Amino acid sequence: MRLCHLMGIAAVAAVPLTAAWVYAAPSSPDMSFFITSTGSGKGADLGGLAGADKHCQQLADAAVAGKKQWRAYLSATPEKGAPAVNARDRIGKGPWYNAEGRLIARNVDELHLINGINRLTALTEKGARVNGRLENPNTHDILTGSMPDGRLAVSNTDTTCGNWTKSGEGSAMVGHHDRFGLRDDEPARSWNSSHPSRGCSQDNLKSSGGAGLVYCFAANTK
Repeated sequence: MRLCHLMGIAAVAAVPLTAAWVYAAPSSPDMSFFITSTGSGKGADLGGLAGADKHCQQLADAAVAGKKQWRAYLSATPEKGAPAVNARDRIGKGPWYNAEGRLIARNVDELHLINGINRLTALTEKGARVNGRLENPNTHDILTGSMPDGRLAVSNTDTTCGNWTKSGEGSAMVGHHDRFGLRDDEPARSWNSSHPSRGCSQDNLKSSGGAGLVYCFAANTK
């Protein structure tokens, strides 16, 4: 019996540390924020804002995250007579908690002032961590189309991949969920506004450390 016990301990000790990232804890029923565990598969073509919201909703429902209305944290340019959309205006009033039940921010202003989203708090709907700059593959580029204050990123080039309908030419503003710079000597980047993507296709997003993932927030947190 003692030998078996020692063999069991040795087996556990032999498991590499990276295995800890494979197993995700069950999502808290209070979860009201997550990063999508998967993208659309079509780069930044999310089917527009409506398609992105639907993706957030489906992932949250599969994780049994309570009866909440989920919205993608995405901005959009004026289109067909409709005004610009700011990501900060789409996500409700808060507070928001991750899959572990950890507080992200109490309200919209706090969300954009204290940078509560970081490497340890930015979990998927399954409670898993998202790869950062020091891991392979790096998937820390999160689509937002936004400035640090959560409003539409305005530029002389595309910042929303055609309002989230393009999977080829174009560009989108992305944030770094782990807030790493592009180089080791750079200051930390913003969780929601770090740099433009190199294009809108899945391969374009991968080339700078992305996978077409988005932030999802519960607009009603009851």
